[in-house]
Amino acid sequence: MTERSPVWHPFHQHGLGEDIPLVERAEGAILHTADGRQVVDAISSWWVTTHGHNHPRIIEAIQAQAAKLDQLIFAGWTHQPAEDLARGLTAIMPPELKHVFFSDSGSTAVEVALKMALGFWANRGEARHRIVVMEHSYHGDTIGTMSVGERGIFNRAYSPLLFDVETIPFPHVGREQATLDALHAACKRGDTAAFIVEPLVLGAGGMLTYPATVLRRLRETCASHDVLFIADEVMTGWGRTGTLLACEQAGVVPDILCLAKGLTGGSMPLAVTMATAPIYDAHYSTDRAKMFFHSSSFTANPIACAAANANLAIWREEPVMERIATLAEAEAIGFAKLAERHSLTNLRQCGTIIAADVVVPDEGYLSEIGPRLKAGFFARDILLRPLGNTVYLMPPYSITDAELVRVFSAIDETLAEVL
Repeated sequence: MTERSPVWHPFHQHGLGEDIPLVERAEGAILHTADGRQVVDAISSWWVTTHGHNHPRIIEAIQAQAAKLDQLIFAGWTHQPAEDLARGLTAIMPPELKHVFFSDSGSTAVEVALKMALGFWANRGEARHRIVVMEHSYHGDTIGTMSVGERGIFNRAYSPLLFDVETIPFPHVGREQATLDALHAACKRGDTAAFIVEPLVLGAGGMLTYPATVLRRLRETCASHDVLFIADEVMTGWGRTGTLLACEQAGVVPDILCLAKGLTGGSMPLAVTMATAPIYDAHYSTDRAKMFFHSSSFTANPIACAAANANLAIWREEPVMERIATLAEAEAIGFAKLAERHSLTNLRQCGTIIAADVVVPDEGYLSEIGPRLKAGFFARDILLRPLGNTVYLMPPYSITDAELVRVFSAIDETLAEVL
């Protein structure tokens, strides 16, 4: 009898007795398991790996930094990797985002953003505290981020801990004006502090997409009412939507920007929350009570910052955008062929994020078809995690043509088998 592991895995129901593969090493888009399988990572290991696993430049930077400085308190102290990264980010991101606050995950980046927004109004002496969110959003699994995300099976057990927010409807095709009207009404309230949104694509909500024109009007509505606009680009940033930031496609700059996942190329946990000068200035004072009260022990870890600096160098010096465009085109062709052969609907794409819904009676995250599809993909050595009846791809930009063919063949065979 195999000894049961003491590990408690995230978003995994251990009671179902599903096998959990042991991965020993990885390179590019391939995961090598202990039992000799070569699995194509078609979702970038939860959307983080951009340039491929174990990218030589990033690994070299990690090794070099680990030999010099592994960790340092960041409250009142600093180190060169963090200084270089902050300057590198302000050089590549919109110039209005002048200040960089470090944290260690997408959830904490959003928590930081929410606290920045509330601190901004509190330090200005204005009683604004209400947060406006979009239906079907997901911003993380900490208390604050669950509060601003979709309410449902994800957080039902924890509802006593969550704070109230105002929710506007998702801008479905033909119903965009209802979304804009709802945001306008929310912003008119005197107590509204900020609106937080995933630009262009709502990830865990089902890879739901909406046009850049709507994003632009959402930003304009906030600006017209002096409501802070927070862009959660934890998933959409670093080229996933076809541009460095999804906000670029709408020509908007947020007051606060959240980045993580691809910040280190997916190699190390690190996040940043970038803010405009007014946000920083509201906390800048000779009064210590107005400082920004947030930190974690590993804020701006030097090794993680070194990895992020290597990622920035790759973006500066390698044809990343060309790889993204080529990949997006290949994905579109592959999914179009699948749609001709199987019962798929609502095919949508934004950059390298592409998704479609399998036509079944029980739609949604707990659709019975989800586990069956996942098992079929894994049996064919493909890592895909359907969101209920939604099948999507978000592979590393380094995935090869041959590996992509394997992915589409596995989806084709699995759909034929399951349906």
